Amino acid sequence: MAGHSKWSQIKRKKGANDKKRSAMYSKHIRAIGAAVRSGGGGDPAGNLSLKNAIAAAKTDTVPIDNIENAVKRALGAEAGAAEFKEVTYEGYGPGGTAIFIEALTDNVNRTVADIRAVFNKRGGSLGTSGSVAWQFEKKGVLLLRDTAEAVQEIAIENGAEDIQESDDGLEISTGPADLYAVQDALNSAGYEIENAALTMIPTNMVAVDGDDVRKLLVIIDALEELDDVQNVYSNADMPEQEDEEE
Repeated sequence: MAGHSKWSQIKRKKGANDKKRSAMYSKHIRAIGAAVRSGGGGDPAGNLSLKNAIAAAKTDTVPIDNIENAVKRALGAEAGAAEFKEVTYEGYGPGGTAIFIEALTDNVNRTVADIRAVFNKRGGSLGTSGSVAWQFEKKGVLLLRDTAEAVQEIAIENGAEDIQESDDGLEISTGPADLYAVQDALNSAGYEIENAALTMIPTNMVAVDGDDVRKLLVIIDALEELDDVQNVYSNADMPEQEDEEE
């Protein structure tokens, strides 16, 4: 997956400036609040959406106090508080790349208008529902620095579907329902996990290079800066060094 491997995305997030990091924290807090208010309650053990939201927040180093306060605020939210809805959008970037967007919004009209504006101003195009979703599938992904055979054996025994080794470490993919079984097994064995989250994995990669890489990353960055957008995925196979220069 070259430039858009999960390791590369983690590096980009860790390199974000304070303003972008603050915005990222705010999005996680919104997702946690929405998960609590969806009816699952404030205990992640009984609320899978909340468990996923907390895991994603921890991956992006949101402080534990912020996470706990977000849960408490959501539990005590008054009637009439904003209700956020999970929505997805699909589009196209340079070189025929597919872009899949997950958003959390209390105003769908505003969100789609903002997303369409990003595509229109930066050389992409907003597609219709189903236009590119077929090129992605939901998976659990875990990243570990340790590449020992024992790690891989534990992962496979607990439901891992695929394991890729790189200079950064291991990228383990699972079915959505097996993510936490693999995570818990590795934690119990004493292995440190850099990242564990549900994500969208492209099934059909499109190679891009040169100026198309820059244009695509400009679109992705602009989409990620929108308050309502939670995650942006693409099926771009790009040179990693160009991805990390952004």
